[in-house]
Amino acid sequence: MWPFHRRAARGRRPSAGGVTPRRPHAGLLRREERTLLAVREEKLRDLGGLAVELYRRGSFREDLIAEGCAEVVGIDARLAEIDELLRAGRTAPPRCSCGAPVLRGSRFCPSCGRALDGRDGAGGEDTVIARPETP
Repeated sequence: MWPFHRRAARGRRPSAGGVTPRRPHAGLLRREERTLLAVREEKLRDLGGLAVELYRRGSFREDLIAEGCAEVVGIDARLAEIDELLRAGRTAPPRCSCGAPVLRGSRFCPSCGRALDGRDGAGGEDTVIARPETP
């Protein structure tokens, strides 16, 4: 586990009742993601440099390369977990039948002007406003 994950989980261990720990805050997850991406880039550069140096010396050691690859794969796995946690926290905004995003509680679509159903804030029937005829 990475330092940010340990810090977020401290004090939130499952109790005897089997309660699972809460999901870490999205800001903390994004910070960990940025740090892991930087570490991953550094590890990949180091791994490439190691492979070139071993090739140059003529003593190619697969165990060193495999260890570096395992670290990168571990970072990739944690990045996938963070991405899944962040994606699970997002909810899609309501949309009108025309496809435009609508603010919750809106009565009309800001794009097409259709009246919106009050229950879910999206969809609804077309409203036609008739102009009065002038004689």
